[in-house]
Amino acid sequence: MKALPGIVVVTMALSHRIPITRWRATSTWTPRPWTLLPLVGGLTLFGIGEGLLVASRWGATPWTVFAQGVAMHLHVSLGWSTALISGVVLVLWWPLRERPGFGTLANLVIIALVLEFTTELVVTPSLEIFRALYVVAAVAAIGVGSALYLTTGLGPGPRDGLMTSLHRHLGISVVYVRLSLESVVLLVGWTMGGTVGVGTAFFATTVGFSLGASLQGVSWLSARFTS
Repeated sequence: MKALPGIVVVTMALSHRIPITRWRATSTWTPRPWTLLPLVGGLTLFGIGEGLLVASRWGATPWTVFAQGVAMHLHVSLGWSTALISGVVLVLWWPLRERPGFGTLANLVIIALVLEFTTELVVTPSLEIFRALYVVAAVAAIGVGSALYLTTGLGPGPRDGLMTSLHRHLGISVVYVRLSLESVVLLVGWTMGGTVGVGTAFFATTVGFSLGASLQGVSWLSARFTS
């Protein structure tokens, strides 16, 4: 994969290398049959994590806060709003000469669908302790899902590709580009009616550790798988 996702960048200090796995694709448009399981499984977990965070009513990730605001104003579901934003972001790739991969399109479709189903099926608990468990489970699911998706080598997600493209063209640190993009969409989403809360802050401060631990786990699994 030629571009690191934003949640990887957030904890570069941890510096966990993305393992080269046996199931990694040879190119971004040629997934092997055994690449599809970690791809679909990883994106599904990511979507479930996003949905659990929304269902907690304690906030959401920055881009999902933005999607909530867009959904309210366009009178569409959160899943459709998420897919629409991903599509618009992909259009922005064209002048930046960023190339999508099979995983890029899978990212757009699967996460939006799973987020839609999760928010429809999962009920918000009345007890705060269970809402807190939703938030913790969300961070864990997003960390594991991201680690699995990253090892497929099938291209960056729409938002991550935009971030790294702006980094290359503007010469600004990828960390600052990520923080700027997510701060803008978070603020705009919040002013449009999206939910920002303690879950948003918890996600921002812990997802990097979740991803780092998950990458180590995937590396161990890959070593066992190939031995």
